[in-house]
Amino acid sequence: MANVGIVIVSHSPKIAEGAADMVRQMVGDSVNLACTGGNADGGLGTDVAAIIAAIKRAWSEAGVAILVDLGGAETNSEMAVEMLDANLRGRVVICNAPIVEGAVIAATEASGGSSLEAVRRMAEELAPQ
Repeated sequence: MANVGIVIVSHSPKIAEGAADMVRQMVGDSVNLACTGGNADGGLGTDVAAIIAAIKRAWSEAGVAILVDLGGAETNSEMAVEMLDANLRGRVVICNAPIVEGAVIAATEASGGSSLEAVRRMAEELAPQ
């Protein structure tokens, strides 16, 4: 059985990479993990195409949970999800949780084989807001 995949979206490439590194060190390789940060020009921001690519890298039949840092990352993540094929769209959620704590909690929950909804719920309930 596949574990839920995790995507980290930040306005900063370094924050995205650092959060992903922390998840890997704490949870290991039991979940598909992808991150993206920065805009298409390499500056601060987010990029819808890069978010779609990250979703595809983290894809799992169990679904994908996305963690974002700021409102623009959430908006672009929502647009990326809307651009996915209809049969994939329903298996991607954006968690309303802090990016680092939420990603660690989501990945920990996913590594135990929990459902997409359980992964989202745990990230949103247990991560300090």
